[in-house]
Amino acid sequence: MRILLIEDNDLLAQGLRLSLEKLDIQVDHVTTIKQAEAAVLNEALSAIVLDLGLPDGNGRSLLQQWRRRGIDIPTIVLTANTDFDTKLACLDIGADDYLAKPFDVRELVARVKAIVRRHHGMAENKLEVGSLSMDLNTHDVSFRGETIQLSRREFQLLLELAQSAGRVLTRGQLEQLTYGWDEVGSNSIEVHIHHLRKKTTTELIKTIRGIGYTLAEVE
Repeated sequence: MRILLIEDNDLLAQGLRLSLEKLDIQVDHVTTIKQAEAAVLNEALSAIVLDLGLPDGNGRSLLQQWRRRGIDIPTIVLTANTDFDTKLACLDIGADDYLAKPFDVRELVARVKAIVRRHHGMAENKLEVGSLSMDLNTHDVSFRGETIQLSRREFQLLLELAQSAGRVLTRGQLEQLTYGWDEVGSNSIEVHIHHLRKKTTTELIKTIRGIGYTLAEVE
């Protein structure tokens, strides 16, 4: 999972980034609306954590513009503003959740995972695509009723593909979602996909020549 953190408090942002990355959540941090706009257009993101008070404008207006333009990335508003009317206004214009500062990082993580699940139509912490089943809590994975053992990176890569089943993800998008800013080997994605195919079936992950990869609904 890769999230965009839009927060101008560098100390808070650094603490959040360290805490989230320990949980295998990749974090891109920006401090302004201008940077946020570029990140949303150019990066593959699972969710956004948005502060309202930014140096070059209001986060609420930014979210409203995104929703009007059809940008529907799941978004949590994170702010010191506890005014109830502000909360309602943010939810009305398209925020998926609202969390007031100060907060516990564990609650933020739980809320991020919840809005991502809802966005992908998952009622529980389980994701099923055809004969593939993934438990997001335990990281247990089964295919055609048989448990398969995956490395941390293999699980993350398969999860990103499963959450976008039927949609093609480019190699670059998969690298961003799986590794974030970590250094990536020149053929790391291909190696992981090769291992995943060996542990499931060659039909599960399809290569779309010249574009990327997609997960098929294999029974």
